[in-house]
Amino acid sequence: MARGSGNIRGARIGSGPLGEPERGDLAPRTTVSFWCGKDHHTQLSFAVEAVVPETWDCPRCGLPAGRDRDDVPVAEGTSRYLTHMGFVRQRRSQEDGEILLNEALAKLRGTS
Repeated sequence: MARGSGNIRGARIGSGPLGEPERGDLAPRTTVSFWCGKDHHTQLSFAVEAVVPETWDCPRCGLPAGRDRDDVPVAEGTSRYLTHMGFVRQRRSQEDGEILLNEALAKLRGTS
């Protein structure tokens, strides 16, 4: 089995020299910790002059995460799925439905 030379191991061909001198220095950064309701801990780096958000979506579970471990944000509840009949029942009472049904049946029977 032939062994290749390890000269370029870990680097892409044509990527150029590694290190800071050619690319420039990184902007000054600050590390901020976020915790979600499932106690997942996430550390993110932000530029010092950047505005750090109050909440961040947890990359592990998707819940909102806050900067205070003891006071994590609560996920906004999602509304339950409603069928067409569910929406109708929000707008009309059972009695209104009976009246409309009787009117429609009367029209179909031709007795109105």
